[in-house]
Amino acid sequence: MVEGKEVRLRGDGFVLRRWKAEDARWLIRHANDAEVAAPLSDRFPHPYRREDAWRFLAGEVVNLDEPVFAIDVDGRACGGIGARLLGGDHQGSAELGYWLGRRLWGRGLMSRVVADFVPWLMQHHDIHRVQAVVLTQNAASARVLEKAGFAQEGILRQSFLKHGRPHDVRMYARVRAEQA
Repeated sequence: MVEGKEVRLRGDGFVLRRWKAEDARWLIRHANDAEVAAPLSDRFPHPYRREDAWRFLAGEVVNLDEPVFAIDVDGRACGGIGARLLGGDHQGSAELGYWLGRRLWGRGLMSRVVADFVPWLMQHHDIHRVQAVVLTQNAASARVLEKAGFAQEGILRQSFLKHGRPHDVRMYARVRAEQA
């Protein structure tokens, strides 16, 4: 459900909303975890310090004008989800990214978040394809995508740099024609 002019998506046990300055302390608390950062791009540093939070909240890391939201549980930002809208020959497509604080892992929260966010994204931004990549060893993230109706399209070999080393990733996608 979307409320008012400010984008707020309410789901089962969470709210997706725009990031705000007050989220800095919760961002640091949940993001400053080596296990959270391990499967993410190097744009998500570890250790995650106060200056990293402020750079993120200032829009220096990702474009916060795009659909990029805090995952709010009980009034606290505990993770994030967002999409980078693609242009040119990829107009109408978006690349999905997400993360969640480890304290909330194993509860099905991210599966519910992705399942609610992707249809909203497709409808409100006229997107026909949402894609996401996960490191081949990240089985939990692959399950999140599969539960949300994504299909694995293949392996992109040596396509993801993490700490200067190339890694293989699984490419997943969900297209509008496949929505129930």
